[in-house]
Amino acid sequence: MSPVEPLQPPDTYLVSAAIGWLELGNRAEAKAELAHVHPEWADHADVQEVWWVIHAEEQDWHAGLAAARKVLQSDPGRVAGWLHQAYALRRVRGGGLESAWAALLPATKIFPKEATIPYNLACYACQLDKLEEARLWFNRALKIGGKAKMKAMALVDEDLKPLWPEISKL
Repeated sequence: MSPVEPLQPPDTYLVSAAIGWLELGNRAEAKAELAHVHPEWADHADVQEVWWVIHAEEQDWHAGLAAARKVLQSDPGRVAGWLHQAYALRRVRGGGLESAWAALLPATKIFPKEATIPYNLACYACQLDKLEEARLWFNRALKIGGKAKMKAMALVDEDLKPLWPEISKL
């Protein structure tokens, strides 16, 4: 993959300010900061990731999916684009678990050391009532992400509830 050109000032400052506003719970000010990003950089992955967060907080999954796809187009080597796309696809009208699964599955080959990908695939498989497959993906996440961390996440994740009795014994 080709290196992605880094975002430059003053746009980096605008993105940082938008993130700050989001941390303060003020989406309107975050949007106002992003509105000032130079049009040449509006589709940059750093900018679109912040837009994705805004859309996710607003549960605007159509816009969130568009932002995730811009992240993927701008920087296909950024794991967040793959994860955000799957997350939005699961929730967007006309999407669903199968769509999220299909969109995230190729990322396992691109990011073999990223625990969140097999973890999310385990969640999708579990919700699709493919429990054996969910176990395989969860075990892969355990190996990559560490038993204690993955177990703690899983035991509060409703998506993995069918596996909680097994996970609690790990």
